[in-house]
Amino acid sequence: MNDVFLIAEDPENECRDIIFHRGGSLRMRVYCLSDENFVANPNELQFYADNSGELLAFETYNFDIDDPGLVIEAIRWYAKYIKNPEMEILPEDPRTDINHSTAHE
Repeated sequence: MNDVFLIAEDPENECRDIIFHRGGSLRMRVYCLSDENFVANPNELQFYADNSGELLAFETYNFDIDDPGLVIEAIRWYAKYIKNPEMEILPEDPRTDINHSTAHE
């Protein structure tokens, strides 16, 4: 694909970036889970990543969720942007492992 992504940095929070898809409707916020009390919006897509021990959350906003593959592509682009192209992308919040283990009891 030849999609172009752009980034905007939050001047008030060095850990929060916004990824834009140029020419499309994708907008995604990046959160550092160690610094913020992130609560997922059930109306948006979320993915998570381990950036060398720093847990990140990626959440779309006002996005038509017809193309979740574009979200993954944007996260991969962001991983290259932050110089961690091998960053693992996770479908579920890694902070909820405790909840998953009790659900199976």
